[in-house]
Amino acid sequence: MDRLQRELPARLGPGEELLATVPVDLDAHLRYSAGLLGLTSRRLLAWTDETGGWREWAWRDGLSLHRSDHAGVGCIELAGPGERLARWRYTLEHDGAALRLVDRFQAGPEPGAGGAQPVEAATCPRCHLPIPPGEYDCPACSGEEQEKPPSTWTLLRLWRFARPYRGRLLAGFLLTLASTAATLVPPYLTMPLIDDVLIPFQQGVPIDVDLVRMYLGGLLAAALLAWGLGWARTWLLAVVSERIGADLRTATYEHLLGLSLEYFGGKRTGDLMARIGSETDRICLFLSLHLLDFATDVLMIVMTAAILFSIDPGLALATLLPLPFIVWMIHLVRDRLRHGFEKVDRIWGEVTNVLADTIPGIRVVKAFAQEKREAARFREANRHNLTVNDRVNRVWSMFSPTVGLLTEIGLLLVWAFGIWQVANQNVTVGVLTAFLAYIGRFYTRLDSMSRIVSFTQKAAAGAKRIFDILDHVSSVPDAANPVRVGRLEGGIRMRSVGFRYGNRAVIRNLDLDIAPGEMVGLVGHSGSGKSTMVNLLCRFYDVADGSISVDGHDIRSLAVADYRRNIGLVLQEPFLFFGTIAENIAYGRPEATRAEIVAAARAAHAHDFILRLPHGYDSLVGERGQALSGGERQRISIARALLIDPRILILDEATSSVDTETEKEIQKALDNLVRGRTTIAIAHRLSTLRKADRLVVMDRGQVVEVGGHDELMAREGAYFRLYQAQARNVDTEDGWAGAQTEGAGVIAAAATAGAVRTAES
Repeated sequence: MDRLQRELPARLGPGEELLATVPVDLDAHLRYSAGLLGLTSRRLLAWTDETGGWREWAWRDGLSLHRSDHAGVGCIELAGPGERLARWRYTLEHDGAALRLVDRFQAGPEPGAGGAQPVEAATCPRCHLPIPPGEYDCPACSGEEQEKPPSTWTLLRLWRFARPYRGRLLAGFLLTLASTAATLVPPYLTMPLIDDVLIPFQQGVPIDVDLVRMYLGGLLAAALLAWGLGWARTWLLAVVSERIGADLRTATYEHLLGLSLEYFGGKRTGDLMARIGSETDRICLFLSLHLLDFATDVLMIVMTAAILFSIDPGLALATLLPLPFIVWMIHLVRDRLRHGFEKVDRIWGEVTNVLADTIPGIRVVKAFAQEKREAARFREANRHNLTVNDRVNRVWSMFSPTVGLLTEIGLLLVWAFGIWQVANQNVTVGVLTAFLAYIGRFYTRLDSMSRIVSFTQKAAAGAKRIFDILDHVSSVPDAANPVRVGRLEGGIRMRSVGFRYGNRAVIRNLDLDIAPGEMVGLVGHSGSGKSTMVNLLCRFYDVADGSISVDGHDIRSLAVADYRRNIGLVLQEPFLFFGTIAENIAYGRPEATRAEIVAAARAAHAHDFILRLPHGYDSLVGERGQALSGGERQRISIARALLIDPRILILDEATSSVDTETEKEIQKALDNLVRGRTTIAIAHRLSTLRKADRLVVMDRGQVVEVGGHDELMAREGAYFRLYQAQARNVDTEDGWAGAQTEGAGVIAAAATAGAVRTAES
């Protein structure tokens, strides 16, 4: 890759500028390979292992570049009119660079960049519809089978969350109507004040004090009424919007928890946090403040226009003259802002992703002294965010002053026409004054309404990203009419099971029977499908082919929550939540008593070290259990599994990352845990599997051998080769005498097994 980075600048012609590059490190079969994609001011250059040389495409009309990602793999496609020219794949480590390259391509060449021709709007390689400027994905496709509505209309979908509060919303609308009407009273009272009091006074007529008091009292009453109604409607609608925002956050989070692991495999933590956090806050702010202002502005404009026409139609027409131009500008700018804010949201996800990666991994960052590198990553993501925001602000900064200019022109027209009307005695000075007062409010509201376009598009972009989550259907759905079962016995049957990640088959034609209460050890090199089989059994994913049955019931016919309550899972890297030790042990059974928690801890051989902690079972474990050692976390995890008393137990290399003494303690806990349960254990150490009834050997997604240790060794097949390879590895690396007999605790790693097979062949 470094060679390609050095070679690319040497291929540039005179005056040609390198604009962006992205490593493309996966081939068509999703294997790692070397490749580089470079964009210059004249062309697109690409080198991959598959082509073995540089290819290029001149920057011309009709070319489009499209980026997408699925299941952790990014893809860039180059398309011409009606055809796909090339496709490159990359790991999402380089997604930021890919976004920048595609964004730069869609922006078109710089003027006068070496004779480059302007690029027309990109087209989607699937539906061949134009992709809006600045978009990364086709809005008609974007991985979905059905077309999505325009982004602005997405806000209407919030009605499902507003429906429970429709009574309060109606009351808020009526209060808005009343307060708006109250604010329109003062200008109307200025007409008689000027025509009946001030002008006659200048002509020598004494002031009627009672009449002045009446008009001034009316002005004060209108002001107080408008204040009271405005306060009531602002408070009421703010309360409603906060509840709508809270319901939206809760519904999104609950739906997210119901999605399968497949969905999370293609998403970044920071992006999901930004959607549930900042996006819902933005929507809540829009509902509580900007939508209220928008409704007030519309009512004010409509009611003011009606009053103006009732006073003098000619002056009213002069007042409304700039309105069509402002509406046209709003329509023109709205789409640009919508696309811009959607892009801003995506780029902000880059920033939050850096934070979500770095803060939980701060120990690794400091251990390898990579603070400057992570700071540079954040600085680059922040710079990209700044660049995208500058583009949006460039559009908005032109729009807002233009609206102000049009309103000033409209005000000048009214002054000119009004003076002419007064000179011809068609209207009085009081009427013109009232008109000017109404016009001031009219144009102020018109300018305010135009500014709300920005907030509307921000909220619409946020709502779209929220509904992208809510519209996603889990690939592990609950059955429409689930079979209700009580406590399972734990008999497992797998028939012709097949599963694939994307286009890569991981499990093929797998058949296996496990009797209730039997302990089975899964062995095989890395990538053979052991963990995938366990994930399918837990229904983290659903099988693509065949079926998995427990006690004669297809697990897809059971309620997911009911089924998983019968499964206990102990992972190689146990995850503990921030909280007390007691809370972590009782995570699967929050209602468990302290006595039950202590009993589970005793069985897991965790009670003694817990009592040595400052606050015992009420001690905080820290973020992800960092206050405890690896062995202590593992025993807490075992106690957590013991407390729910599962019928099926999954041990995924539960002792592979601890020392020998800690392993002995954990093994004692596991002996208590597996007793009387159907157990599937994945391990690289036979010490964990010494009590297994059978060993199941997997290779390339299939079961290749089943039997006991002695039986499999006698066959001298796949298990024998794995065992011998690991024994030689232990003997060579650690210098243990007799490792072939005493090292019977360890199962081979993939690289070693592959080396043995290669040597034998």
